[in-house]
Amino acid sequence: MADRGARALSLPEDWLAHPDPILALNRMGSFDWDLDSGQFHMDAQACEVFDVLPEEYDGRPESLAVRVPPPEAARLDAVVARAIKDGSENYGTYFRIRCRDGTSRWTHTQGYIRRDESGRPRRVVGIVRDATQELADSESRSLRAAQDEALRQQTNVVQVISAALAHARSVQDVIDVLKDTHGIRHLGAASLVMGLVEAGRIRLVAEGPAGSFVPGTRVTRTDEPYPMSEVVRTLVPRFIESPEEFAEGYPILWPHLADLHITSAAYLPLIAQARPIGAMGLLYSDRRGFSAEERAVLVALGSSIAQSLMRAMLYEQDKDLAQGLQQAMLPRTIPSVRGADVAVRYRSAALGRDIGGDWYDLIPLPGGSPSGGGRVGAVIGDVQGHDTHAAAVMGQLRIVLRAYAAEGHTPATVMARASVFLHELDTDRFATCLYAEADLATGVVQVVRAGHIDPLLRHADGTCRRVAVEGGLPLGLSAEFGRLEYPVSTLELDPGHTLLLCTDGLVEQPGADLDDGMRGLTAVIADGPDDVRALADRLIRMAEERGGDDDVALLLLRRGVPQTPRAGGRLRQHVAPGDPEALVQARHMIRAAVRAWGAHERADEIELVGDELITNALMHTEGSAIVTLRALDSSGRTLRIEVEDSSSALPRRREAGAEGVSGRGLLLVDRLADVWGVEARGGGKAVWCEFRAP
Repeated sequence: MADRGARALSLPEDWLAHPDPILALNRMGSFDWDLDSGQFHMDAQACEVFDVLPEEYDGRPESLAVRVPPPEAARLDAVVARAIKDGSENYGTYFRIRCRDGTSRWTHTQGYIRRDESGRPRRVVGIVRDATQELADSESRSLRAAQDEALRQQTNVVQVISAALAHARSVQDVIDVLKDTHGIRHLGAASLVMGLVEAGRIRLVAEGPAGSFVPGTRVTRTDEPYPMSEVVRTLVPRFIESPEEFAEGYPILWPHLADLHITSAAYLPLIAQARPIGAMGLLYSDRRGFSAEERAVLVALGSSIAQSLMRAMLYEQDKDLAQGLQQAMLPRTIPSVRGADVAVRYRSAALGRDIGGDWYDLIPLPGGSPSGGGRVGAVIGDVQGHDTHAAAVMGQLRIVLRAYAAEGHTPATVMARASVFLHELDTDRFATCLYAEADLATGVVQVVRAGHIDPLLRHADGTCRRVAVEGGLPLGLSAEFGRLEYPVSTLELDPGHTLLLCTDGLVEQPGADLDDGMRGLTAVIADGPDDVRALADRLIRMAEERGGDDDVALLLLRRGVPQTPRAGGRLRQHVAPGDPEALVQARHMIRAAVRAWGAHERADEIELVGDELITNALMHTEGSAIVTLRALDSSGRTLRIEVEDSSSALPRRREAGAEGVSGRGLLLVDRLADVWGVEARGGGKAVWCEFRAP
């Protein structure tokens, strides 16, 4: 054994005649080896190190062979010869001697080589000492260091596993962490088993490696003679330190483990909230016994796993409850609509309790053509928050929106009344919403928006664009601030066109601009399939892959190709005073509907008369006007336009002078309409006109 840190000896020429008292005090002996004569002189302490008596030693190195075994002597001679040949001044090494009683002793020697002026070695002087205790202490320190390092590594693994378990949201997540290559195997276990307590039984939920479980132990009772059952009953860990102990303690189980070469095992109860929720077993094939520190580490590991399992189980329970509540609040089925294909999808948030206030709805409306297409209201909305309160508010809001729409109110009125309802709920939540009322016979869609994102329109050729819809305040806030005006935007949904309504979870991403998100979504829709169900699946899959902490709701409505002439429809729009844009939208609605119903020849006349009636209502009465356009027969040849206001005063025909700027309205109506009249309505009147297309 080479000397560790051998140093050159600075010894005087007559050092042997005057040995240093410190050497004797430290149980070190000295020697002087005359290389010319071969004499090897040792003092009394050196003789004691070699376990020879001074009087029986003759000064020859060969005489020490009785104490130095041949292999050790050969190695010692090689060390000295190499030092002499290399020109070294000193050497040092450890070697064994055999004592009188037959035991071995480690000895250390350190020599200093003296040379003459030519460099020829003449003498070697040095010391010898008993190194047995030194090496024993060093070995003990190395062993302790190795044990400390192993414990440190195990502790680090526990910390790594605990950190990974902090992100586990399901029981399967916990199992995956434990079976991962960075997990439990770093603790040196050859096999892992874990079971959960269910109704007085333990159900095995994990075993590794695959196929290593014992037959008949998938489900066991807690009173059966198995180690997992024992730790669940006693709540005390069970450390099995040898195969013999395993075989004696669990004779039913041990024969099935013999082929796995198990030498020890640790079974840990998984305790959470002061009750056992399961048990875990770690089986080892390369160790016997467990130190106190190792047991403490494994118990800490079991505690961390138990807490993670409890969190995962509570999370799964909350998730099931939340999803059940969410599904109960959303429509169970979507009604079929004549003349349209519809697809709806919902994705819960990646974080939180997987419940929120996003919703969709499709509301069949009265009117429409029996054969050419129905009237339908499409709703998309989002109540603020992600909790059961948001879901409850969403459910109530969905019901009242459906009720107001089914009563036949205009889109603006539906939205305004829903805002008042949410405000009167006395909740701290507001909601964004978009309501689109579509007449599939004509393709005319009236849209109102309450703080929600704009809809998207995909054309039959695949191009897609964002439809800018003027909006009002979110529901609940508009009533609070007294701003219940919701402008109505009108767009035409031609055959093959698809209208997409969605919540912002499909568009928004952290750190990204909303407009950029809308442009990205537009590109995805343009590249997507024509079928609305396939397109909806693609969009929701995109949301799943992207993740995020917001819900996603979407509704796709694609107008089909008409089979018969479009007739029998009805459209309504609210026009507020002082809102020129609403008047423009009303004109657009009239023109689009008349042309869609096949009365192109009279479209300009009907639009002009409608504009005149609406303008009169706004100028000569207080409040807003409601314009309604109807097809009175299935052929679509007879059209009726009505304008309601809140005044009971009847319109009067006046003669306009040559320079007059008013007074020609009713004259124009009388000349252009085939027939017209006035009907009293509760709290007001309606002026109506009918037109017969050729």
